[in-house]
Amino acid sequence: MFSRLSKLLLDILLATAIASAVMSPIMANPMLLDRREIERQLQTVPQWQQQGKAIARTFEFQNFVEAIAFVEQLVEPAEAAAHHPDLAISYNKVTVSLTSHDAGGLTEKDFELARTISQIAN
Repeated sequence: MFSRLSKLLLDILLATAIASAVMSPIMANPMLLDRREIERQLQTVPQWQQQGKAIARTFEFQNFVEAIAFVEQLVEPAEAAAHHPDLAISYNKVTVSLTSHDAGGLTEKDFELARTISQIAN
């Protein structure tokens, strides 16, 4: 019924789908940090605090325009890291929360982005 080429293509597609299903969780899920490593990492991000399975910091600006300008500066590094913060904006305050949803808690990615965000704010 299928030609040799069709069968070969189906075999390749099936092998690719199986490899993708096996490797995706491994590659997509960064390792969760244990309590000791979280405490060590918190020392590298002053003013950030652990809140459950996330870290958060509130930044205060002179006005709403400056707060929004800060948020706009977060787009590029968040996209580059493929890691997006949760943001809460209240007039001149921006609260940034970071967690690795795919891993179910805190990973190195959260602390790397927190350091980048802190540098942007300074």
